[in-house]
Parts: sequence; structure tokens; C-alpha cells
Amino acid sequence: MPQHDVYARLTAKILADLEKGELTWRKPWNADHLAGQVMRPLRWNDIPYSGVNTLMLWATAAEQGYGSRYWMTFKQAIDLKANVRKGEKGTQVVYADTFTREEEGRNGELNTRQVPFLKTYTVFNASQIEGLSDAFYQIPEPATNTGEQRNHQLEMFFAQTKADIYTGAKASYKQSTDRIQMPPFESFDSAANYYAVLAHEITHWTKHPKRLDRDLGRKQYGDAGYAKEELVAELGACFLAADLGLEPMPENKHAAYMQTWLQVLKDDKRFIFSAASHAQKAVEFIHTLQCP
Repeated sequence: MPQHDVYARLTAKILADLEKGELTWRKPWNADHLAGQVMRPLRWNDIPYSGVNTLMLWATAAEQGYGSRYWMTFKQAIDLKANVRKGEKGTQVVYADTFTREEEGRNGELNTRQVPFLKTYTVFNASQIEGLSDAFYQIPEPATNTGEQRNHQLEMFFAQTKADIYTGAKASYKQSTDRIQMPPFESFDSAANYYAVLAHEITHWTKHPKRLDRDLGRKQYGDAGYAKEELVAELGACFLAADLGLEPMPENKHAAYMQTWLQVLKDDKRFIFSAASHAQKAVEFIHTLQCP
């Protein structure tokens, strides 16, 4: 599949969902068949997919009713002494790579540069495959409700980032002071919502120049650059929620951003790939801050 078709296909899907008031990357949490704990999609060898592939596979699993976390190529299924059922349709994922190009400079000298491009390949969910071991078909157990009690494990996870988090009137991250403000824990209707909102703000926190130095062109509140950063934080929070076993921030919190996200994605068909990449880098950075 040509590279521009890959960008266009996923962007068109997300635009269509946004037009209906839906967030593609939230579907796994809204689907009955995935009412249990939502986690990252996995390759056959337990290595998780990342970036935009996470969005692609979550959306496909929700739409097609696949309950397994595992995905693999036709050949990988055969190598595992299994087979894809006749008539099953695969899902395309992407792999970013580079190639070296030689170019002649003004003075006749040869220069080389790395040119990025996307490769596509097709994978199938374990639910489409017969003959795999039982582990590939296991459905995650429903997440337990922590109620109003603080979760010690999650408290430690966020504390180890060393982010400056203080109690205030609203949830926000302010780059000029490099501080995260969170409402009192008791003001949330569940512990899960508190940590989900904190995951969103901690993703914003990674953009600081002394961390990932992420600048998406924000000039003022509500402009395109602001919307882009909010989309990165939304995706980052979803990725982090999947890693930590909690549901992300309630979708209605982002209703105000939907129209702006629509415009941003219409103006730049590749931005969803860029946003997913930024979100993935943010989550990976947060994980590096955890003590072994």
C-alpha cells in the first residue's frame, strides 16, 4: 500500500468517528466484548505494539469483536502450528524505517541522508486463528474497582516521576512553573478517574524543554497548537491507562476539543501519526523514570 494511502486511511477513519462524536482510540473501553481490563495489543511474542499501531488495532478489535490481545502475521501463525480461518480479513499495521539516499551537492560532492518511510504488513487477531495455545485466547479479567481508596501501586508510579504535583481547584499543567495542579482526591467520583486525569496531566508534563521539549506551535489558548498538544495528551493518557490497567479520563471531558481536532486532522492528514508518536515517546519517558 502506498505510504500516502496509509496516512489517508487511518485519518479518514478517525475523522469519520469524530464527525459522529466518537473517539476512535476510546472504543476498546466502550465495547461490551472488552469490558474487562484494556491493555496494549501484543505481538505473538508478547512484545506490545506502539504508537499509531495501538490505535489501529484497538479500533479494529472493538469493531470486529475480537477479544484477544494477540496479533500475528499469516506466517507467524503457521510457525506456531496454527492457521488463519478461511475468509478472515487481516488488519494492516505500519512499520517505520529509513533508507539512505545519495545526493550531489552544489560543488559536486556526494552527500547522504536518511529518508523516512512507512512499510505496511498484515496481521490477524488470535480470534481469527485456529490451533493456537490457550494463552492466546485468554480474555483479560475485569478491572477491580478501587472505590475511594488510593491505590498504593499507582501512587508510587506517579511519585517516582518526581513531578511537582500539588492540590488545587482544577486539573492542569503549567509549563512556566513546571507544576501539575490536581483537585483533591476526594472530589473525584472514583479513584480510577483521579489517576486517569493525572495520567493526562503527566503526559503534558513531559513536553517541558528539560524533558522531551515538545513544541506543537501553541501561541494562545484554544488555537491549533493547543489542540494538537491536547490530542497528544489524550493519546498518551490512553496508552498509559492501558499500561496501568485503568480506564482513561471520561470521554465527555474532551467534547470541547472534538471540533478543533477535526480541523487539525483535516488540515494535516499525517498529524494523527505524529500525535501517536509523540504520545508513545511521552509514555516511554514516564516509564523510564520508574525505579527497577
